Amino acid sequence: MRDFKVLFRKLGRGFVFCLILYMIFVQVTEQIISASIKDEGMGQERNKSIVRIQKEPENTVDVLVLGDSLSYTSISPLQLWREYGFTSYVCGQPGQRIQETYYMLKTALKTQKPRVVVLETNTMFRTQGGLAGIEKSVEEWGNYYFQAIRYHNIWKSLFLKTHTGEKSYKGFGFRCSVCPYKGGDYMKETGKSEKVSELVRDYMDKILELCGGRGAKLFLYSAPSPLNYNYRIHNGLEQYANGKGLDYLDLNLKLDTMEIDWKTDSLDKGDHLNLSGARKATAYIGEYLKAGYDLPDRREDAVYADWAAESQAYRDKEEEKLEEMRREQESGV
Repeated sequence: MRDFKVLFRKLGRGFVFCLILYMIFVQVTEQIISASIKDEGMGQERNKSIVRIQKEPENTVDVLVLGDSLSYTSISPLQLWREYGFTSYVCGQPGQRIQETYYMLKTALKTQKPRVVVLETNTMFRTQGGLAGIEKSVEEWGNYYFQAIRYHNIWKSLFLKTHTGEKSYKGFGFRCSVCPYKGGDYMKETGKSEKVSELVRDYMDKILELCGGRGAKLFLYSAPSPLNYNYRIHNGLEQYANGKGLDYLDLNLKLDTMEIDWKTDSLDKGDHLNLSGARKATAYIGEYLKAGYDLPDRREDAVYADWAAESQAYRDKEEEKLEEMRREQESGV
C-alpha cells in the first residue's frame, strides 16, 4: 500500500510539472505570436505573409491568392482595387510547397471569408520525394499546431534588434529590375503531359474541402514564366482542373493578348515578372475575375477607406518606380 502511495505522489508531481511546463509553453507561444504579428519585420521572410494576413481586418478580403514567388510577382492587389474595386491579398511564400499552401489557407480562413481562392500552380509541381514529402507534411503540421516552432527564431530580432523585408502592398512588392528572357518560344504544343503527384492531389483535395466549407470558389492560374512552364505542364494542369471541375487560366498562352515583352517585363531571365510585367498580368486576371465571379466593387464603401488611401500611396510609388525603369532602359543600364 505504501508503495502505491509513493508511486501516486511521484505521478502527481510529474503531472504538476508537465502542467506547469505546458502553461509556460502556451504563454511563451502567445507572446511570440503576438510579437510577430505586432512587428512583422522580426520574422523570417517566408513567414511574413502568414503574419500579414492575420493583421487584415476580419472578413474584408474577397480574393485570397496562394502560391510561391510566382504569385506575388504576378498579382498586385492594389492595382486590382484601383481598376476593379474588389479586395484581394497575396499570401505567397518563396518556394511555397503544397503543404504550406494548405496551412496558409487554413490560417487565413480563421479571419477571412474570401469569395474566391486563387492558386498559382507552380507549387503543384515542386518535386518532393516520398520521404521528403512526409517530412514536409509533419513539419507544416507542427508549425500550424505549435506555432512557437514557426516563430522560434524571433529571439534574434528581439535581442539583436534586427528587422528584415521589404514594404508589402497587400502581399505584393515592387520588383523593378529588368533582365530579359532570350530563350524563344517555350510553349510548343504537344500531346504529352506532366502528372500531378499523388501527394499534391491529396493536399489539393484538402484545399478544395476548406474552400467548399467556407463557400469559396477555387481558381487555378499559371503566371507567365518560361523557366517554370511548358506545354506538358499545361496539359497536366488542364486535365487535373477538368477532372475537378475547376477554372484554369494559363497566362503562358496569353502572352500576345497581354502584350508581354520579355525584353522589358522579365525580372530574372524568365523566372519571374517585374513590375512592368506584373501590371499586365494583373490587368488580365482582374478582367477574368470580374467576368467570371460575383465580386463586389467596394470603392464607394466607406468601410474600405483605408484601401482607397493605400491605393493612392501605391499608385504614386508605382509611377515613380515605372519612371525609374524607363530611364534605366533608355540609358541602357
